[in-house]
Amino acid sequence: MSITTEAELTGMKKASEAVAYALKEMRNFAKPGISTKELDEYGGKILNDLGAKSAPYVTYGFPGWTCISVNNEFCHGIPSEKRILKEGDLINIDVSAELDGFFSDNGGSFVIGEDVNQHQKLINASKEILHKAIYSIKGGVRISDIGFIMETEAKKRGYKVIKNLTGHGIGRGLHEEPHEIANYRDRFNLTRFKKNSVVAIETFISTTSTIAETLQDGWTMVGNKGGFMAQHEHTIVVTEGKPIILTEMNEIWN
Repeated sequence: MSITTEAELTGMKKASEAVAYALKEMRNFAKPGISTKELDEYGGKILNDLGAKSAPYVTYGFPGWTCISVNNEFCHGIPSEKRILKEGDLINIDVSAELDGFFSDNGGSFVIGEDVNQHQKLINASKEILHKAIYSIKGGVRISDIGFIMETEAKKRGYKVIKNLTGHGIGRGLHEEPHEIANYRDRFNLTRFKKNSVVAIETFISTTSTIAETLQDGWTMVGNKGGFMAQHEHTIVVTEGKPIILTEMNEIWN
């Protein structure tokens, strides 16, 4: 969507604060010994208490309030009572929701407890790349140039990017124009970021895979060549200068 009134900006801020707060609190709640279902129910209650509705549940009938992916799962992981978190697990939580007609989306990867499996380097790369990408965005900048920054920065650190997962426009729906904000230079995409538009920018930084494939459950995605992936995501408003980071409250950069 494009922000045209103060009321729209306020609406986007409220929806964004709801998803950002839920993500931050879920991250604090996550610990070894709890199930991903328990973690999801905790996040779902926060959204509900704030008057927000889970976007994947409402939009796509996703079997959970939030997407929780563990270790080799890249994204869209289904919360489960059987999936018990362990020390050193790489976990990704993606929280998107609708509040009063406005949608916002954010996510982050982190380690449960101690980093016994050495995932922190990948996580830090994803955070740093998201930061560099977001602060390179302003009205008129080509979407493909931001993808080029992401891929170049990933390669510099010895990582790859997932080419079939992208950021997207957001606002009155979960996925809006521009539908694809890729993590690489897509030379066929001549679209430019528009001032006052709202977009969800996300990284997909991977150790070995370049394509995400869907498992038989119809939701969970894993890498075509295995390995691990870190994702971090903010919903932002594009300006002529520094973007407004609507989901800043999630503290994923801390």
